[in-house]
Parts: sequence; C-alpha cells; structure tokens
Amino acid sequence: MATHQGTGSGGRGRGDRGVVARRTLLGGAVAVVASVATGAATVGTAHASAVRPVRPAQDAALWREFAASPFTHPQIPFVGRAGYRAGSDLPRRGGRGLVIDVVRDHGARPDGSADAAPAINRAIAAAGERGGGTVTIPAGTYRIDDVIRVGHSDVVVRGAGSGATTLYATRSLTELIGVYGSRYGGDKSSWSWAGGLIWLCPKDRWASLTDAIRAREWPFEGWTGNRRDAWRTLAVPAPARRGDRTVTVADARNLRPGRLVLLRLADDPGHTLLQHMAGDGAGARAYTWADKTKLTSYVPYEWPVRVTGVRGRRITLERPLPLDLRPEWDPRLTTLVTPLTGSGVEGLTLEAVEKPQAPHLLDQGYNGLAFQCAYDCWADDVTVRHVDNGFGLIGASACTLRRTKVEGRGAHHPYYCREGSHDNLVEDFTIAARTTPAPAGTQLHGINVEGLSSYNVWSRGRMEMGTFDSHRGMPFANVRTDITVNNNGVHGGDASAGPLFGARFTHWNIRVTNERAGLMKIDGLAPYSATVGINEVREFGQIDVPDFTGDLHTRLEAYGSSETVRPANLYEAQRGVRLR
Repeated sequence: MATHQGTGSGGRGRGDRGVVARRTLLGGAVAVVASVATGAATVGTAHASAVRPVRPAQDAALWREFAASPFTHPQIPFVGRAGYRAGSDLPRRGGRGLVIDVVRDHGARPDGSADAAPAINRAIAAAGERGGGTVTIPAGTYRIDDVIRVGHSDVVVRGAGSGATTLYATRSLTELIGVYGSRYGGDKSSWSWAGGLIWLCPKDRWASLTDAIRAREWPFEGWTGNRRDAWRTLAVPAPARRGDRTVTVADARNLRPGRLVLLRLADDPGHTLLQHMAGDGAGARAYTWADKTKLTSYVPYEWPVRVTGVRGRRITLERPLPLDLRPEWDPRLTTLVTPLTGSGVEGLTLEAVEKPQAPHLLDQGYNGLAFQCAYDCWADDVTVRHVDNGFGLIGASACTLRRTKVEGRGAHHPYYCREGSHDNLVEDFTIAARTTPAPAGTQLHGINVEGLSSYNVWSRGRMEMGTFDSHRGMPFANVRTDITVNNNGVHGGDASAGPLFGARFTHWNIRVTNERAGLMKIDGLAPYSATVGINEVREFGQIDVPDFTGDLHTRLEAYGSSETVRPANLYEAQRGVRLR
C-alpha cells in the first residue's frame, strides 16, 4: 500500500521562521494543479475522488499574503503540521513488532459463522500487553457481537483491504454498554456523538467512561479525565503570541523532549479568551457570552502538544501556538490523561446490521470508529457501512484519517470532531449517497466540527451528501480544502453552544454541485475568515445570520470563477512552510 506523499517538507526542514520553502512549495502546487488538469486519481480505487473539472489555475493573492506571515495571518490558520506526527507519512505496511493472526493464532472464523470479537480482542490485548504489535485479520467476513477495543498504544489492527476484510457488527452500543443519556436532559442519546464499534481509547479511560455510562452518570470526555481538576502543573509559560513555537517557562525541570503536555488556557470573567478565539473584533466584544452555558463549559481550552526541545528555560513545541498566552488566562503546561499513541486501524470494512436510521438524537450506537484521548493515531483504507455515526474524533488530536469512506443507508454524523479535538487531518475521504431514502425525523450533518476544536483539516474529499457542519460550540481555525460536495445537509447545535464559527476558518477550492451556499460561502458568517475558490452559489434551505455584529473582517476571493485557485490544496501547500 502506498504511503501518503505530501507536496512539501512537512515542516521537517530547518530555516528562518516565516520563510516558505519556495522551490518545494511551488513545485508541489504545480504538481497538484497538474493532477487536477489531467483528472488523475489521487487515492486507491475503493476511495477514488470524483474526477475534477478541467479548470486552468490562477494564483491566489491571499496565498501570497499568507506566505509572507504564515503563522500570524489574521484570516488563514497555519495547519501545515496537522495530522499524525505533525503531517508525517503513516507507518509503512509490514512488520511492526509482534504480529498476531486472529485466524491462525486465536481461532476467529472468516465465514461469519461465529462471534469473532473475543478472538480479535484477545489478540489486541496480547499485542498491547507485550508493548505493541500488529493484529492481522485475513480476508473474509467476521461476525462481531461486541465492541472491538484498542486500549494500548502502538497496536495496529490490519485487515487485508477494505474490499477484502469485513467486520459485520450485529449489536449497537446501547445493547452492549447501555443507555447513554445526555447531560443536557431530555431523551437525547449521547451515542449520537460518542463511541464506536471499533473504539480506540486508553484502557483505563475506556473503563471509566463505560462504568459511568452503565451507572447512568455523565462521563466527561475531554483531555483531563472525569474531573476538570485532574491535572498537575508542569510549568508556567511567560506571555507569548499566536504562532510562536518557542516559549519561556519559569522552571523547565519537569519538561523533556518528547513529552506530551497539555496547554491549558482559562477564560476570565470578561470572556476575553473566547473573544480572542473569535478574532478580538468589535463584534466579539459586543457578543453576549455569559448565557452560553454549553460553550462556557468547554473552557479551559486544552491543547495537547509534544515538547521537541528544552534549552534552559526555553521550550520548543511540535506546533506553533494556536492562541496568544496572556497572564489573565492563567496559561499552564500540565499533565493530561495518558493518551493512546501510535495505534491504527487499516484495510477493513466495518458493516453494521442494516436498520433504518433513527430519529434525530435517538441513535442506538451503530457507530463506526471512535478515536478518544488519542494522539498520533490513524485509520487508513477503512470503510464503514450502515452506521449511525461514522468516524469520531473525541478529545483526539494529531490523528490522520486517510482513504476513509462512509456508505450505506445514511448516517447522522458521517464524520464528527468534538470535545476539544485539534490538529487532526481527514484526507481522501468519501461520503457516499444513501442507498435508501432518509426516514422522516432524521438529520444529516456531514463533516462536523464543534466544541472549541481547532486547526483540523478536511482535504481532498467527495461528499455526495451532507454539509460543512460547524455545529456551534465556536470551533475556530479549521480548514476545508479541495472538496466536491452536494450540499444537502444541515448544521446542528443549540443556542447555548454559542457561535457557529470562531476566527480563521478557511474554505479553499470548494466545488458545490447543487449551488447551495449554506455553510460553504462563509464570508457573511465567520469572523476573520476566508472563502477562496468556490463556484457561484445561492442561498436556499437553512439560512443563517452571523453571530457577531458589524464588520466580520472576512475575505472572499475567486468567487464564481471557472478557474481553480492555485495552490489547489491549501493544506498540501502549507506543508512546505518551514519552521524554526
């Protein structure tokens, strides 16, 4: 299987801060444009994107402006290090420590005649308890009557390909774990936005979550555990600016290269942190924050990041700072829940027993893959079919979902990104059209982001249904680029979750096949954001008004043009930006 090949250095080179590796960057942009012009496929046959229309390229003025100040641009976020290992290639197929075959070593039957979940879970546990390894699932169909749990780091579950290995799930999460009610009351099911029939989550974390669910308690789902004070301060950084990669701390004795830490920023009584996430404009200052109880429950803002260098009191981070560090927000580098790292799922299809899609927010939990408290994990060449919800990122960061597909009878959230998930990459993805009509009372969202999630990327996608679902909770600094979409979904989120958008949302080279503007052309909705390279669209269906008053300071470029904006893919071009 070919590994991902980026168009730039992935930030691995050295150079002056803010300098673009021009030869690599422009060469990569030209290569991407050439593939568009020839209609070349960028992914495997099972997940091939739609052939793109032949459109000559035009240079984007906003790109030239961004290249001059890539880490502090007011409208476009720097996402060039999103994904596994800061945008590195996924691990190559082949030996990865211990290799366990679930058929040969644990007796799983590839004909669907018996429950294979115990055998698969025994193999995963055995690999994890021995420090990691690869669990292979040969070609065939395997019935699973339980959740497949990846609870140890450095464990890879590998099928023979999404067209060869199928896990057939017969039961829902409600049946297997219990009713997961909403902390906001009513009869809502939290399986509408949590959990997976393949669930990647640290072993202890998974146990505490499921124990709380069975006890009909609400388990907190963020980075610091079931209690928001379950952390320890490691260092206190001095004031710094968004885009800085080196910070000064009062005492660096608890920090070392390679350590994963949590940057925590608390809001102040005037909600200036939330205003900062919205761009620090007049509209954000005039906005009423205090009554947005769901939104304010999402702070402190928690951003996990690796320390890559310690020199005296100066600390270098794997990625540039996502926000300013100001004393009024009590910035701290702290401990966090021990995350799952280095684990992945590859080369298989998860198919749920086909049942009609449930009414909105009453999902039973026929869910696909969930990444929870995961960092530097991945899915590659994975299809989910007939699911309530497809691929979930819940308190997950620096993960890559590559060549993934949601198909079958239709999903509530084909992709969802929530509870403070950051720096993830979803590329070469497909949401296929429904195979059956949507039942009354159901909702389709699409690619969801919410809950102060930031610096996530959706790249090279084909969406035959759905929308760009900014699900309130003020996500900010996210990028959607090089995507073809039949925009027929709706966004979600209630009023207490606050704004649809924070600052620095960017939609770059988006092809809307049904000409619907909603949540695609965002210059009238998102503050300090950019819409670049979108065909002519019009308002119909769900119509939204901006959350913030006054000048939004948004940018619109190459609207309605028949030409592709260059670079064709904003994320791939940003991978050529060097960091010091």
